[in-house]
Amino acid sequence: MAARVQRLSRSMLKTLRDDPADAETLSHKLLVRAGYVRRAAAGIWTWLPLGKQVLENVTRVVREEMDAIGAQEVLLPALLPKEPYEVTGRYEEYGDLLFRLKDRKGGDYVLGPTHEEIFTQVVKDQCSSYKDLPVILYQIQTKYRDEARPRSGILRGREFTMKDSYSFDVSDESLAASYAAHRAAYQRIFERLGLDYRIVSAISGAMGGSASEEFLAPAAAGEDTYVQCPECGYAANTEAVSVTVAPPSVEGHDPVEELDTPDTPTIETLAEHLGVPASATLKNLLVKVDGEITAVGVPGDREVDLGKLAEHLAPATVEVVTAEDFTGREDLVRGYIGPQDGMAGKAFRYLADPRVAPGTSWITGANKEGKHARNVVCGRDFEVDQYLDVVVVEPGDPCPNCGAGIELDRAIEIGHIFQLGRKYADAFELDVLGQDGKPARVTMGSYGIGVSRAVAALAEQTADEHGLCWPREIAPADVHVVAAGKAQQTEAALEIAEQLGEAGVRVLVDDRAGVSPGVKFTDAELIGVPTILIAGRGIKDGRVELKDRRSGEREELPIEEAVARLTQA
Repeated sequence: MAARVQRLSRSMLKTLRDDPADAETLSHKLLVRAGYVRRAAAGIWTWLPLGKQVLENVTRVVREEMDAIGAQEVLLPALLPKEPYEVTGRYEEYGDLLFRLKDRKGGDYVLGPTHEEIFTQVVKDQCSSYKDLPVILYQIQTKYRDEARPRSGILRGREFTMKDSYSFDVSDESLAASYAAHRAAYQRIFERLGLDYRIVSAISGAMGGSASEEFLAPAAAGEDTYVQCPECGYAANTEAVSVTVAPPSVEGHDPVEELDTPDTPTIETLAEHLGVPASATLKNLLVKVDGEITAVGVPGDREVDLGKLAEHLAPATVEVVTAEDFTGREDLVRGYIGPQDGMAGKAFRYLADPRVAPGTSWITGANKEGKHARNVVCGRDFEVDQYLDVVVVEPGDPCPNCGAGIELDRAIEIGHIFQLGRKYADAFELDVLGQDGKPARVTMGSYGIGVSRAVAALAEQTADEHGLCWPREIAPADVHVVAAGKAQQTEAALEIAEQLGEAGVRVLVDDRAGVSPGVKFTDAELIGVPTILIAGRGIKDGRVELKDRRSGEREELPIEEAVARLTQA
């Protein structure tokens, strides 16, 4: 089957020699410079011809693998009524991230950020019996989120392309099978795309449900931090890292001793005043959880990861307290708060990191101005309402599996899979008639792939100092033919391009007149097609040069041999 031959002399392509002034990441710089995308507004991007081809190639791979597991493609609207999101509470939970608008009659609508609610309604309308399930539906659709600071080009935009699929099953065992099918399909997708990726444990957060895993592409431009263990292979999102602590005995500790510690409202000033390490102190961070004052206790040498805390407590809203929150609260002495003397559980709900285990002894605030207390023992002098892994993970922390020191790395999230359970089915009363003739509540899975993010992730991982370097599966062409010379070379280049096209090889041919060979070579490396064929001075002897874009290896061959090799690749 013949393939397309694209002539640059007839293409809308404008490359740039310099990086865009606002570009921070490699993918942002190169995708703009190579003529793949152009900025329309902050976080909104136009996909130009070459970029659209790459995006469609990623889409094709995703679609083929979703179809292979029996998923059925649909297309839901991007403009949605607000009512389904009110049913689940996400109309408010999304906050400023949600694009909201009104029609001419005053009706409230949103631009879809994700479609769990709408898919649930579709299945409720279409499926009535257990015989209709299991079913997997998916779409490849534009999503919208009103990011406060869109950046990094197409990596973090306000409009983006995403594949979202949803499984509907009548049992937890069937849901586990749907989840496993998606997990395997995702592995095939990312392998076909040529992405280096990691599967890491994650927490479900506001999505709800139980099992949750992320697919991450390691890259310096990544906004996600994940941990991995070099010894046992454990990997997890930092928010999902757990800590196991063997608690000491509550018995045998000295009684609480009050200390005079003037002008020591911070851990640093306290540790210096007493001549102790920060790790001997207990830090108590006050936050508001849905407006309620809550204290979070962690060792003094560690920081609270507010993102991690918010994920654990989702869908509740978490905010750090301000000076105004202390007004009228004489029991809360700013800078000198401790959980003892009944404060935990009375003045505030007390959450703590597992390192604040029963039997551990601390120096902490005495709930009096300029006073701290020593020998404050968890389990004897105060109780913890709930333990959560909330500290910022650091390199060298013990691996939850084997105890070895963990490593941290940056990555781009390219996929996420959840076992949602019945959260959305409960909200919309999604039941089918079960085998026993009684209503059975459906259980769901949710599975996303960032299609446009995958393009950026590939650019980040595969580019070099000369430009983009696409894997063949998603490149805009298989071969970039460069006519390096005058009429004779251009004529030969077009003839070779046609031969390759007729043999099913996708070709981009640079036949632009008045453009120097140096500029053409530079553009070929910038654009990043896997193989470059140069029709130069050797044409008069019936020879061309082949260059592998990734390795840089060059080889001069007779035209016939070069064409034969490329058509067999």
